[in-house]
Amino acid sequence: MPLYPLYALLFADHGLSDAAISALFALWSVTTLVLEVPSGAWADVSSRRRMLAAAAVLSAAAFALWVLVPSTAVFALGFVLWGVGTALSSGTLEALTYDALARWEATERYATLMGRARAGYLAATLGATALAAPLVTVGGYVLPGLVGAGASLASAALALTLPEEPRGRGLRAATSGALADWWATLREGVGEVSRTAVLRRAVVTTALLTGLMALDEYLPLLAAAHGATPAVAALVLAGVGVAESVCAALAGRVARARGPVLGGLLGAAGIAVGVGALLPLGPGFVLVGAGWGVLQMLLVVVETRVQDAVAGDARATVTSMAGLGSEAVALGVLAAVGTGSVWFALPTLFAALTVPLLVTAVLVGRQ
Repeated sequence: MPLYPLYALLFADHGLSDAAISALFALWSVTTLVLEVPSGAWADVSSRRRMLAAAAVLSAAAFALWVLVPSTAVFALGFVLWGVGTALSSGTLEALTYDALARWEATERYATLMGRARAGYLAATLGATALAAPLVTVGGYVLPGLVGAGASLASAALALTLPEEPRGRGLRAATSGALADWWATLREGVGEVSRTAVLRRAVVTTALLTGLMALDEYLPLLAAAHGATPAVAALVLAGVGVAESVCAALAGRVARARGPVLGGLLGAAGIAVGVGALLPLGPGFVLVGAGWGVLQMLLVVVETRVQDAVAGDARATVTSMAGLGSEAVALGVLAAVGTGSVWFALPTLFAALTVPLLVTAVLVGRQ
């Protein structure tokens, strides 16, 4: 999505303050939070690939609306659509992939496969980010927005081609029987997390790490705070994307590492990001990129621990519970930036909000 490194700047150029932009991000998170677990349960009793396709179509609509009819109300509508799409896809791809590997008795390859998939996604994002600079120069915000919408529609078509393993409850239409299955699956997933200590710890760790990484929404504004133009910001974020892609591809190599190793990596990443936020643009984003790359790698690892710990059929539901927790944490991050921006500059706030990453590192290191 070429608009990714630019949309916060689009909002700012239309008169929105850091606090107002944080409110939009919060609307996105609230929408996702409300629908996260119910949509996960639905993914366990319906077609997961169709849900992935629907999510992509909603995202395409959001990007197109932002650039074609930009206004505060439309920005808000776009975030609602994107939030619904995020909820529909959250946990769905992970569950679809793990179940397929389970049928082939190859679940030990999950971390490697998802790490490479995330690396591919990040590499595609990197390419889109690199394209953002020439696209915004030629066509303003409209051109990168429409290119991103087109890419989302293409991914919707691709999602429909994914193989989908049959599941015990079958894929039924939205009837009373399917509604009963949805409710039973929802209860099963929530119950499994509440009963199983290992799964509960994995879900909480995933929620903390993913939610704290909501700070990435402010990376374009952080670059701008250090003097970057929209085109330069796009190039700087492309560098962050390179680090993320390389590190995510290595996730399989640390997938079975013990708590102290993972905690040490997480602590080092948090320090790199916090210090980098305070330094000038060049050296600062070298550290931010390195730290963010390690965070992406660790995110694949903790998500793998969640999938390994699920024993029942409500896999997408359980994964969505981690997503629910992450959205709650992300809302706290957004609220902190929105409130703190009244008194503090963004680089200072960004650095301060990496402290919870260090706390999470201590918790991971003790597990």
